[in-house]
Amino acid sequence: MRAFLLIVCLGVVGCSGSVDPGQNGDGGDDDGANPRGSGAYFPAGSWFYDDVSAVTPAANSAAVIRSLRAAGGWGNGDKMQIDFGIEVLAAGDAEPQTFEPTDDFGLPDCDPVGVPLPAGGNVEGEPGYECSGDGDCHLIVFAAAKHRLYEMWRANVTGGTFFGGCLAVWDTSKAPPRTGRGVQCTSADAAGFPIAPLLFTADEVAAGEIKHAIRFILPNDRVRRGFVPPATHGSSTTGDSEAPYYGVHLRLRADYPLASLPSDGARTVARAMQTYGMYHADGGNIALTAQSDQRTTAKWDGLLGPRDLAALKVEDFQVIGHGEHTELTFDCTRTPLSQ
Repeated sequence: MRAFLLIVCLGVVGCSGSVDPGQNGDGGDDDGANPRGSGAYFPAGSWFYDDVSAVTPAANSAAVIRSLRAAGGWGNGDKMQIDFGIEVLAAGDAEPQTFEPTDDFGLPDCDPVGVPLPAGGNVEGEPGYECSGDGDCHLIVFAAAKHRLYEMWRANVTGGTFFGGCLAVWDTSKAPPRTGRGVQCTSADAAGFPIAPLLFTADEVAAGEIKHAIRFILPNDRVRRGFVPPATHGSSTTGDSEAPYYGVHLRLRADYPLASLPSDGARTVARAMQTYGMYHADGGNIALTAQSDQRTTAKWDGLLGPRDLAALKVEDFQVIGHGEHTELTFDCTRTPLSQ
């Protein structure tokens, strides 16, 4: 994506002229809504809530799984590991702030609007809003009262300036279409998905039920170029002709021996994989992404460890059909954000 040397702001969502983190930074409720990753960001009928436990596997399911096995399975030495780093913040009464686009921001894929920065918040992998470790530094803020989910890749507030990579703003008042924000359009995730609804949380796992699909990641050398719906985008991948596309939907086999897993938390996540499955969203080595427990009631310690699902191999999964794949062109045709 090319750089843009302007500061962006769009009045329809409100905008402030300087970086001024707002109130309600404890991550608490926003007008009674719970932003802590219960999965209920979007209305019923959204694709990530579909029960696929009885869906017939895709005709090429076995071939895709064979390709993944031949390429090495999951990343991280074929270990299904869990990353607990992404945070979801409640906007509270924080007003959207302008940001200066970086090389990771580009039109028309990314949204030129302000983003709320609640006081006491942080980006992925950092204690605050500064991206000092040069990671993905996702910034996710849920403004329930305004029906907006803000998701930014490579956010960084340093020296009083808010720098932003690609920002995707989602209208949470309605179910997202399977064409997302537009065909060939990315988001804060390479597949063009919203991130927050696919994260599972300590509160969900402690309650014993996850009621939505899960986000997962594969190394790009194990993924075929292109994407299948509901993905709308991909990246420069080098997998073979049988490899999965971006957006592939995997489901844990129904007869997997859940009792063999080492914790109740692991069994809860595995049951969600059997019922709702998991969608391939990005490139990398850590297969699963859970939400940070910094602002949840339950905590991950003693509930679920990063390697509690390491026994799950690619052969334990089936591919759920999506329809025809789309070749990747990067020629984004955006669906306008409703006002």
